[in-house]
Parts: sequence; C-alpha cells; structure tokens
Amino acid sequence: MSLLDRRDFLKHTSLAATAGLARAKAGSVAIVLPPNDPVASSAAARWAAGELEQALTARGVSARIVERTGQAAAGDFVIQAAGAKVAGGAPEALSLTPARSGLAASANDPRGLMYALVELADRARDVPDALASLAVRNTIVEKPANAIRSIARCFESDLEDKSWFYDRDMWRAYLSMLATGRFNRFNLTFGLGYNFPRNVSDVYFYFAYPFLLSVPGYGVRARGLPDSERDRNLEMLSFISEETVKRGLQFQLALWTHAYEWVDSPKANYVIEGLTPSNHPAYCRDALHALLEAVPAISGVTFRIHGESGIPEGSYDFWKTVFEGIVRTGRRIEIDMHAKGMDQQMIDVALATGMPVNVSPKYWAEHMGLPYHQAAIRELEMPPERKVEGVFALSSGSRRFLRYGYGDLLKENRRYGVLHRIWPGTQRVLLWGDPALASGYGRLASFCGSAGVELCEPLTFKGRMGSGVSGGRCSYADASLNPRYDWEKYLHTYRVFGRLIYNPDTDPEVWRRHLRKSFDAGAAAAETALASASRVLPLMTTTHGASGSNNSYWPEIYTNMSI
Repeated sequence: MSLLDRRDFLKHTSLAATAGLARAKAGSVAIVLPPNDPVASSAAARWAAGELEQALTARGVSARIVERTGQAAAGDFVIQAAGAKVAGGAPEALSLTPARSGLAASANDPRGLMYALVELADRARDVPDALASLAVRNTIVEKPANAIRSIARCFESDLEDKSWFYDRDMWRAYLSMLATGRFNRFNLTFGLGYNFPRNVSDVYFYFAYPFLLSVPGYGVRARGLPDSERDRNLEMLSFISEETVKRGLQFQLALWTHAYEWVDSPKANYVIEGLTPSNHPAYCRDALHALLEAVPAISGVTFRIHGESGIPEGSYDFWKTVFEGIVRTGRRIEIDMHAKGMDQQMIDVALATGMPVNVSPKYWAEHMGLPYHQAAIRELEMPPERKVEGVFALSSGSRRFLRYGYGDLLKENRRYGVLHRIWPGTQRVLLWGDPALASGYGRLASFCGSAGVELCEPLTFKGRMGSGVSGGRCSYADASLNPRYDWEKYLHTYRVFGRLIYNPDTDPEVWRRHLRKSFDAGAAAAETALASASRVLPLMTTTHGASGSNNSYWPEIYTNMSI
C-alpha cells in the first residue's frame, strides 16, 4: 500500500467512524443477519444478536434484527454481521470495523461472530451511553491465543448443588456470561467429590450413570432414588447441554468416578444396586452409549483413568470396553483423560477409537501458581526404584512424575493434545482478579503446542467430601451480600481470565468499564487492590510448595500448628 493509499484509507476510515458516531447519537439500531450467510445465520450468531438487541432495549435504545440492510430505517445505526476472512482465517477470530452506516462485525466462523456481537452487547450494558458505545473508531481484530479455553463446574454436594443444577434461569445467565467472556468450552463435572471411593457419605452423581438413566438389560439403580428424579436429572443435562451449544460453546461432560462400591461407608446416602465385577465394564459401556445418544449435544467426555476413579491402574481392557460406548455413537466425541498415572499404552487405547484425544495434566499441582510451567520434576515425584503393585501401580510407581505436572507428555511427535487444568486448591472462596496473572496464563497455556487451559471455577470444591451445608455457597456472614447466583460473586474473575486467555493483549477497558459501573470513582482502586491481593497465594505456592496436594497444604492456614 502506498503512502497516499494509506492516507486515503485512514481518511475514509475516520469519516466512516465519524458518520457511524453521528448515527449512534441520532438513531436506533438495526442488526443485519443475512439468511444466506451461513456464519451470520448460525444459531450462535442469532443468539448473540438477540443478546445485543436485549441489551440495547434494556438501556432504552430502539433495536431490531433484520435480514437485509434495505430493511434498516433512514438514520439507523446499522450493524452488519457477516462471515468473512479475518486474521488469516484463524478459528474464532473476529473483526469490528467502522462503516458509514455504522459498524461491520465479521468473523470466519459462528463462534467468532458470536464473540463480536456479545462484545457489543457487553459494551451496551456497561457504558453510560449505550448507543454511542457501538461506534468503533478504529478497526478491532482479535484471534485466540489458545484453542481450548474451558471452565469446569462441579456438582459436589446433594445439599448445596441441587438448587443450581435444577435452576434453568441460572444456567441461561451463567452460560451467557461464559460466552461473553470468550470461554469456548463448558465442562459439567460429576464424580470429583472424593479422592477415593472410601469413607464416602454424599455420593449423588459420584458414579453418575444410575443418577441419569436406566439402561435396558441391567437392573442397575441408585437405591432410594425415585425414577422421576433420575429422569429429571437427564432432562436437565439435556437442557444444559443444548443451552451451552446454543451459545456457540462446546459441551463437555466429566465422569471422574467409575467405582460402584463404597468401602467403609456406612453413612453413604445412596448405594448402587445391580452391578458385579462381571457386568461392570459392559454396563459402563452401554450406559455411556445410552447417555451420549440421549444427550447428542455432548461433544467430549473427561475421564479420570488412574486409581482414584475406583478402577485399578493398568485396567486397559476395562477402558477399551468403556470407550466402545463412544465409538458406537458414530459421531466425533473428544476423549479427555486426566494425566495422573497416564502411560503410553493407555493413550494408545484411546487413540485406537479414532476419536480426538486430549491428556490433561494439572498446571501447578493442586494449587494456582504463577503463570509459567514447572521447569523440573520434584525429586519427591520421581519413580521409586522398587516396582509398585496394586490400585496405584502407575501413579505411585513408574509414572509417579505425572501426578502434578505435564511430565513427559509434550513429545514432538504426539498424536494427542495436551490440555492444562488449573486445579481449585488455592481458590477456595476468596476473590480473584489479576490481569497480569491471567494474561500470563493466556500466553503460556499453549506451551509446546498445548491445546490451552481449563479453569476449575471458584467454589469448585465447596461441599466436597460430604462437607456440604445449607445456606448457599458464598460463605458471607452477612447474607445481604449474597448475589442472586453464587458465581456472580466472581464476575470480575471470569471476565479477566476468559478475555485474557483468549487474547493476552486485550484492551483493559474490557474489565474497567464493568468495574466503573460497579464502583464508580473507586473502580481503579478496586482493580489495583484485587490484583495485588490475587498475587499473594500464587507466589507462595510457587516459591514454597510444601505439598502438591491441596488436602495436605492449605497456604492460607498452616493446619499443623496453632493458629
């Protein structure tokens, strides 16, 4: 481009921005979704356009969705949504470009266009002049730094979690928040309530299949669970998955436990009937297949393979049988395997299915450390010289070094992906929100070609191991501080992590406009204070990791000495 061309380009862009700003001040808004454009007419783009329309209407701005620019009224601020090549065709990339009539929102795919439109909706909600917030003065182009940006939400407690699990309005709001934050995967997690199937009490969804469906040919059930409640659970799972996909996100289901017997557990609230060692593998295969058929929006399943799942390590035939339930669906479903104790033979069992495979190690053991990867394996985690037998033959033996990190998974010729999981150990119930920390994770989650990162959300372990109590999950002594939904306590956390894992160089205005709306003149002080406080525990766990286990090491309080 010549210097003259560049000047002309800048001149016309400036004129377009000025014209768009004038329209934004004077008229209403027309959102154009051409029906013959496969990207603009996608379900995700239509949902996002609806969010934008609602956001503007709620702020007193007249807005409507139309199919052609000719349907816009004179003086309308026109948002033209379209599929177009952006950022070299990168998946989920987006562009917002000023135009004479208003604004062009473009993307290579439905998810990218959805992100562009909900960005505008987010501006309309948080900026004082909702209409003027739509006028982009300079072209914005963004593309993701990480292919997978996932949030895991766990069901831990019958007492604490049923209320949100059955709340359809909660799910609509929560999933909309994740989509706006540019997460692209939601992982609904069952079976992480205990480290081992021993001394358990609250086992709702622990071995999930009997809590969701009855499998023909097997008399398997959770004793005492009404059929109507089981059926309601499956209906809710279908609803959650469909609402997730509607917003352009991938729906992942995590099944962390495949044990069906609870050892030394006289207080267990449910007992699984109808299973024996002889029919257990086939039941799990057929139950998984039936579940995937009943809930077609599931596009990935996360498994805990090591001994804490209740299945002895090295049980390759068991997992081969279970994975057949995925193969029989005839559709592409990701197999995500938690990395602890993982060996190549187990990876090969998964790869033999022909499905995409990810192996997911913990990022910084069971804590949140500073945003770089461990440079060495701790001496404590090195394999013992003697051979280990039993349930933990691999994770306590030859593959011990994979307990708390990526170990030897990052081979150049690997045929599987590596997804790093930020465990919830040091999150607890405290607030988090440091842009520097989040952008660091955004830059380094793709380390050595890794697929990205999954964040176990705040409150993940609330109610875990039978510790559930009634009264909500926020832990405020003053109940008047409780938001409508527990996750709303962490809106800044979700926003900062989501946007900066997508783009580590995101404009700070993205979170500052929301802080200004909440704190007005105190916004800058709130941002600085929360960012500073959020660095304390990651610094401690990185420099003084007394234990990789969050059960043994609680940095906030040393439990082995007097308070």
